[in-house]
Amino acid sequence: RVIRPRFADAKFFFDEDLKQGLASMGDGLKTVTYQAKLGSVADKVARVAALAEAIAPQVGVDAALAKRAAQLAKNDLQSRMVNEFPELQGIAGRYYAQRAGEPSEVALAIDEAYQPRFAGDDIALSGVGKVLAIAERLDTLAGGFAAGLKPTGNKDPFALRRNALGLARTIIESGFDLDLKALLAKANEALAAKNVQADASELYDFILDRLRGYYTDKGVPTSHFNAVAELRPKSLYDFDRRIDAIGTFAQLPEAAALAAANKRIGNILKKVDGEIPNIEDHTLLREPAELALAEAVEAVYGETGHALAHGDYADVLVHLARLRPQVDAFFDNVMVNVDDVALRNNRLALLKRLADRLGSVAAIEHLSN
Repeated sequence: RVIRPRFADAKFFFDEDLKQGLASMGDGLKTVTYQAKLGSVADKVARVAALAEAIAPQVGVDAALAKRAAQLAKNDLQSRMVNEFPELQGIAGRYYAQRAGEPSEVALAIDEAYQPRFAGDDIALSGVGKVLAIAERLDTLAGGFAAGLKPTGNKDPFALRRNALGLARTIIESGFDLDLKALLAKANEALAAKNVQADASELYDFILDRLRGYYTDKGVPTSHFNAVAELRPKSLYDFDRRIDAIGTFAQLPEAAALAAANKRIGNILKKVDGEIPNIEDHTLLREPAELALAEAVEAVYGETGHALAHGDYADVLVHLARLRPQVDAFFDNVMVNVDDVALRNNRLALLKRLADRLGSVAAIEHLSN
């Protein structure tokens, strides 16, 4: 008595929607308000389409397909089916796109754009679906912050926390080496027509904060997360690779000592008044221990430059671990803050170069208890 009439209604709605066609459904989106400061749903569709078209080539996806999927992705919100069964948004659009003869990649992406729909759900599987999911969430997040809707306490009317985690997961788990900071800036640019802007730096921090729980669930220690987060990598995929590398490094017997040394160096450098030379003057190296450290630092720069440039962070940290004997000997035998200004500045320059390379993958001092 209940199920059969509901199915009969659904069949009627489906047939009527097919008569109208998915593309023509989009005409009604111009009169539907998305958010007072952000305009209509049609305005949002245009912004997402532009983002999807820009992102697609960066990850090897056809830009025209990504743009087309974005242009159709919200149209089923105007369908009779979704009006009656809201949980079918995206799913209904996929079937209507298939019936309309749209490319299979476009039809699937319309559905996958909503993934992950809930905690533990899979991300989109197809390339076009991933691009659309990313573009959709970028606009939602930038728009939400620009309109003053950032979450407070338990209130999150635009589900921005869920969108931030969905965005981060899709980028990381897809292996997309995208410049998140540049994408947030582009999403902000699209809002210029509405005379609203999000604080891109605040939004970046908000997304990182969602990642904190993500990595905690994966068993990553807070100290490892903080070590990488301090560097604020522009790419979340790069962030993930650094997390993996710091986890491997932390298991090395040299890790704790080098982390403590880097913390000590940081404290020394913070107390310096004035400029520190960019590089040490080898003619001013006096003690055997500082000569040995300077040679080791020079060597490690040569050994790690290529690996660092190509994101082979584990290799970088393995090479850095080999510096421990020279670092220990330096602090045991060399006084940094001597009266001779030239010698003092030269030793500070050496420590600064060492600290720059020790902190090139992550702020390893966070591993020091």
